Amino acid sequence: MNAYEMMYIIPSQSTDEDKEALIALVNGMIEKDGGKVESVERIGNKKLAYEIDKKREGFYVLVNFSADAKVPNALGSLLSITNGIMRHIIVAK
Repeated sequence: MNAYEMMYIIPSQSTDEDKEALIALVNGMIEKDGGKVESVERIGNKKLAYEIDKKREGFYVLVNFSADAKVPNALGSLLSITNGIMRHIIVAK
């Protein structure tokens, strides 16, 4: 298993319940493919470097996980079409 780090942005206007549900959904996506979530850090609201969908702020979440090499590509595809995820990036550690 390889170690990965992922950061994604949720719209800051989302309710706390919606944010937690989305975090649980992403963690479930990782674990469904055989990965293991090691840590989830809720960084919080930050100003975006540039406007995304007419929004200037986002709620940042940092996830460290381990998984097989095929998981990041599949996860990236799912996150691209998931409502509520503004942007994401997955990096091998």
